[in-house]
Amino acid sequence: MAETMVKNQLEKRGIQDEGVLRVMRETPRHLFIPENLRDLAYDDGPLPIGEGQTISQPYIVALMTELLELNGNERILEIGTGSGYQAAILSPLVKKVYSIEIVKFLAERAGKKLKKMQYHNVEVKWGDGFQGWAEYAPYDAIIVTAAPDQVPQILIDQMKIGGRLVLPVGTSFQKLKVITKMEYGKVVEKNVISVRFVPMVDSKKTPRDSSKFQISD
Repeated sequence: MAETMVKNQLEKRGIQDEGVLRVMRETPRHLFIPENLRDLAYDDGPLPIGEGQTISQPYIVALMTELLELNGNERILEIGTGSGYQAAILSPLVKKVYSIEIVKFLAERAGKKLKKMQYHNVEVKWGDGFQGWAEYAPYDAIIVTAAPDQVPQILIDQMKIGGRLVLPVGTSFQKLKVITKMEYGKVVEKNVISVRFVPMVDSKKTPRDSSKFQISD
């Protein structure tokens, strides 16, 4: 199923990075999805994972990963751990992944799952993605898997010069953007495609603690 997904959804749409295509083939996407939806795991679309959150469609995961232009030595910040699937895709391609999730239950579940699956270079914490993760900054790249209404300056501040920020931006109308940090505070912004992501939770709100939705492995 993963091979068919890669051929029909990724390669046909122009994903070319061999590393990205390899990990998309090798990563068991179905294990990051609720049991009752696992028959749909490799279909061409997003799926709910609980708490109003989703796992992005395979093409968007692959595209955002490819847009990071990884070489294998990066320290990456991910905003929005969700199911943990995007972190699992990044793990074999980079040196270290730091991932933040604002829903405590999702953070804990993803952290346990990633550890159980031996993604040892991924660290997950419960927290507010709008604040980034200053402890380990600056990052070579940042990926955001929920949509703020504008680019959070604090995330740009936590990138290295030359670093790339890949994120959806907007409310009802969203664009997937790549933002490259230049010297002297300058940035270069590029629109890639129109997308639809769940909203990034407002930074003024307290990170939510929830335990009402569970998935068995």
